[in-house]
Amino acid sequence: MRGTPIVAVRSGPADAPVRVLATGSIHGTEPAGLAVIRRLRRLAPPEGVQVWTVRTVNPDGLARGTRQNVHGVDLNRNFPRRWRGGGQPFDGYYPGPSAASEPETRALMRLVRRIRPDISIHYHQDFGLVNLTGGPDAAIVRDYGRRSGLPAKRLPGLRGTATGWQNTRFPRASAFVVELHGGALSAAGARRHARAVLAVGASQVVRASAAAERPAIVWSPIPFGAGRVRQMRAYARRHYGLDRARLLEPKAIVEHFTATSTYRPAWNTFAANAPDVEFGERPGVCAHFIVDRDGTIHQLVRLKWMCRHTVGLNHVAIGIEHVGVSDADVMGRRRQRYASLRLTHWLASRYGIPYKDVIGHSESLSSPYHRERVAAMRNRTHGDFSAKTMRRYRKLLEDPQLALPYTE
Repeated sequence: MRGTPIVAVRSGPADAPVRVLATGSIHGTEPAGLAVIRRLRRLAPPEGVQVWTVRTVNPDGLARGTRQNVHGVDLNRNFPRRWRGGGQPFDGYYPGPSAASEPETRALMRLVRRIRPDISIHYHQDFGLVNLTGGPDAAIVRDYGRRSGLPAKRLPGLRGTATGWQNTRFPRASAFVVELHGGALSAAGARRHARAVLAVGASQVVRASAAAERPAIVWSPIPFGAGRVRQMRAYARRHYGLDRARLLEPKAIVEHFTATSTYRPAWNTFAANAPDVEFGERPGVCAHFIVDRDGTIHQLVRLKWMCRHTVGLNHVAIGIEHVGVSDADVMGRRRQRYASLRLTHWLASRYGIPYKDVIGHSESLSSPYHRERVAAMRNRTHGDFSAKTMRRYRKLLEDPQLALPYTE
């Protein structure tokens, strides 16, 4: 870098709870996003939002009209996430001599670590879409796409990208790429994209506040005394290499159904603490919550404890069971479905869990948090709450009316 400063400007109060970062360009040949940044800096953020803007992460490349920086490095291949070397300076996608070798890369990393943005939007060209790839919350990406007029699509995963590093390093936040169309962005287009930035920030405030109110929960504890805690700790040592029974900083919520038509048999099963058939291992299966058919939410286990509900995820996941014999059975009951969504919404807000990490049991093996040391159990999962059902469920979680009690 030739000493050209990279400047970050904040709009909105420093104590606003939702932080949004927008960068106008990282490739010097893709300048259309600069118009969005200019427009953003003239607009007041909505209440509860602070917006950080960076005109360009690559001022030297922008001045020279090159994709790469002054060292010939493609900065969006230089971040320390799946970085791989190769090539020569000024090759099309030269990733640099080592991960985070470039001062521009390190500057953006420092800024992200400092402000911890909830949403990061990085402008590129020329594909005309918003990118779902790399781990952002799909609901936020699609919301931006609807507001900006760009389709939400998946591009092939790339190595060493800013969004890849951000979404791995800060999994509770969402960083994504907006690929603007080729050429200059019109004034109307700049306004539309700037308003989309502010709108997704405002939606994040709504999502957090809507779920902040705890739904009605009936305390229906199963026996979980010192003996079961010791068993859970031994289980965690064997399966996760963790010497604890406590559930620290949950990162996922797993939805299940009980395969029963009433609540009591499920509660009895979890309370029995019976060893599993294959390994004779305790603790027995359990869940933190059961949502009954009439919408009653029962809490069985305190959230400070791990609960054995999903192989490979018990160390990071909250388990929610639903009385029912199939996905359709549960989702077809309005009171039960609504109670489930409110509970999940509240838990996701309380622990900062992105909706992409609200999964069905059937999706457990694809979770980035899946971890299993026992080879015989490494590929174990169940079929309840299929991927198709969960796509619908996650979309329903976006409804701000979940802050309100159920009404017919």
